[in-house]
Amino acid sequence: MSGLWVIVPAYNEAARIGATLEALAAQTDTDFTLLVVDNGSTDATAAVAEAFRERAPFPVEVLAETEKGVGCAVDTGFRHAIAAGAALLARTDADCLPRPGWVAAARAALTGGAGMACGRITARRDEHGPAGRAVFGLLVVLAAAFGRIRPAHRDSGFRAPYRMHAGNNMAITAALYEACGGMPRRPSPTDRLFLNRVRRTTSSIVHSRSMVVENSTRRLRAYGVLRTARWYLDRGSGALTPDPR
Repeated sequence: MSGLWVIVPAYNEAARIGATLEALAAQTDTDFTLLVVDNGSTDATAAVAEAFRERAPFPVEVLAETEKGVGCAVDTGFRHAIAAGAALLARTDADCLPRPGWVAAARAALTGGAGMACGRITARRDEHGPAGRAVFGLLVVLAAAFGRIRPAHRDSGFRAPYRMHAGNNMAITAALYEACGGMPRRPSPTDRLFLNRVRRTTSSIVHSRSMVVENSTRRLRAYGVLRTARWYLDRGSGALTPDPR
């Protein structure tokens, strides 16, 4: 099996995960193993992933994690991959669309000396028009700016400066994942807590503009601009995809 694994946590994403899987199949670098972690879905999420296995250009595993929460699903998936021999780990989410060069960029960053790479996020073009995508972009900019001044991100114990970190677009070496203690399973927002664990462990964190993932903007439609902005700024970066569980 490949030394690089892509982990996709999923909860009730039967309607969207198919597009995510096809985006992964369209990668310029398909030398990886895909692990879908089904977090107790009550729909056909796992079945969609199992069916994809038959035509995927890479090995596919589907793992069940019954303990609810995205942190639980991610940590279980990463540790499963490491136990199976993964040296490099990348993550996206089941409602996101990694652009074709995403895996190649993640591999290049990690094999080039980075312990962790944070990618660039943009809005999916199939969920909102230009105005909605512009609002999403503004929210990301505001979250990044707030993250830089947030007191919890400015502790003297950090070995690396704050960088915008979207959990659905990141890559890390297995060695660093274990050294920092891994993804917190609780409490939320686990992505921000995880980033700070990594920052306390190493200075080798890079931002890769070549690692691009198109995010779902469905939160805008469901909650409106103000509530969505409050959600982002409360986290000050980090978890850019809502955990509905």
